[in-house]
Amino acid sequence: MWAALAMVLVQFGIVLLRYIFGFTSIFINESVLYLHASIFMLGSGYTLLMNGHVRVDIFYAPLPPRKKAMIDIFGHIFLMLPSLGILLYYSWPSVRRSWSIFEGAISVGGVPASFLLKSLIPAFCVLLLVQGLSALIRDVIRLSEAK
Repeated sequence: MWAALAMVLVQFGIVLLRYIFGFTSIFINESVLYLHASIFMLGSGYTLLMNGHVRVDIFYAPLPPRKKAMIDIFGHIFLMLPSLGILLYYSWPSVRRSWSIFEGAISVGGVPASFLLKSLIPAFCVLLLVQGLSALIRDVIRLSEAK
């Protein structure tokens, strides 16, 4: 929530600086990128908790609770968990290398902490995996109760 507010304020500041004062800064522009990435990567687990991820509700909404639970269990086991596992596995070497050299800015004059931006990828995977396992357990219980 605070990152979204900060992102809006920084972006507003960028517009004021550029169009009123004729000043631009790569560092400030990249800070919006960092905030935006943080919001989406770190907020995905919460979005799953609140059932806010996109799905085709035309088919899903009218289904009885048992069928919904079956679809959710399938999605968790065969789509989400393997995808996140693969992403975590293949992103980890890049993140580890980035931290070993404290990788600097993406652009000249940008935020000198690219290693922090890359760290959002495994954080995203872990947070979504934990919430996905929780949702899987919830759906298994929901399936067993909806007989």
